[in-house]
Amino acid sequence: MPRSLHDFLSLQDFESAAKRQLPKPLYGYVSGAVEDNQSLHANRHSFTQYSFKPRFLVDVSKRDTSMELFGTRYTTPVGIAPMGIAALTSYRGDVVLAEAAKAAGALCIMSGSSLIRLEEVMEAAPGTWFQAYLPGSQEQIDALIQRVAQAKVKTLVITVDMPVAANRENNIRSGFSTPLRPSLSLAWQGITHPRWLINTFFQTLIRHGMPHFENNYATRGAPIMSRNVLRDFSDRGHLTWDHMIQIRKHWRGEMVIKGILNVEDALKAQQIGVDGIILSNHGGRQLDGSIAPLDVLPEIAAATQGMEILLDSGVRRGTDVLKAIALGAKGVLIGRPFNYAATIAGHAGVAHALKLIMDEVDRDMGLLGVTDLAQLSKEYLARREHY
Repeated sequence: MPRSLHDFLSLQDFESAAKRQLPKPLYGYVSGAVEDNQSLHANRHSFTQYSFKPRFLVDVSKRDTSMELFGTRYTTPVGIAPMGIAALTSYRGDVVLAEAAKAAGALCIMSGSSLIRLEEVMEAAPGTWFQAYLPGSQEQIDALIQRVAQAKVKTLVITVDMPVAANRENNIRSGFSTPLRPSLSLAWQGITHPRWLINTFFQTLIRHGMPHFENNYATRGAPIMSRNVLRDFSDRGHLTWDHMIQIRKHWRGEMVIKGILNVEDALKAQQIGVDGIILSNHGGRQLDGSIAPLDVLPEIAAATQGMEILLDSGVRRGTDVLKAIALGAKGVLIGRPFNYAATIAGHAGVAHALKLIMDEVDRDMGLLGVTDLAQLSKEYLARREHY
């Protein structure tokens, strides 16, 4: 581990360092949520509502932290959530995240709003999952799904919680826009953040040219500074379960739906043959006031027994991971901290962040008195409101 990472002791430690290194608009884009940040705060608060009931005098000298999903065994129940424009906050960010996860034996999901071609990431880290934002027409959807299959993706994730664009006031306040608009203010942000400017932006321009949105369609999307870039983020209000049914008929790999927050949708997904769901409110970045995924997890897990459930939004500690698993999740996904880690130290930063959370999970299992994640249940938890 590089000496520069020795002082990073938890996932939370990466944010302040990344804030100093990133231009204000980019940090604002990654860190921000929507409107009054109700969901953002609720995500973290939901984990504080549970306390542990540990068991002692148990032989915990050997502990198994692994998780099996769709026939693949991962060394940890923690995966990297899909994050858009990761290659703008760290050099070749999507590749860095996927390779670091692969090396650690962890799950990684690549975002459809990415600036590196899906095929390049799959070549660098086979087994990476791909998260798609469905385009406007059935013809475009079919073409994108065909491209994803040809890239040898085995697990397709479809995000459904963005039917219309969210009210991200934080982007306006921080100076972030889509497309990025050249201005004196933006130039000043680059000049005053030379490490990012040289190591990420200039290096990307010199070696790869102006970044484009590469994976929203079967064909290459618009460059990040093009007026046409907004077409890649057009509203998806016309999408229905019929589109999911059509994809399920033709997609031969595992299919996962991300953004589920109620039992009815979870049951519908199970009914049409979806293999798994991700409970998520998009890290508080869509409908402000949406329920925290952890709060609806027990109900959905009880209703959809046999379906694989992952959870994201607000997970930051090993104790959070164990609480989610005890309430019915198979594993969890974490986003922002890994983005910050890549910003600070690339592959080494992400590897260190993964090791921190993996070590926490292992240590917390021992302190809780369990040796296998499958042993976790509600019996190890108590709601704080009960006492």
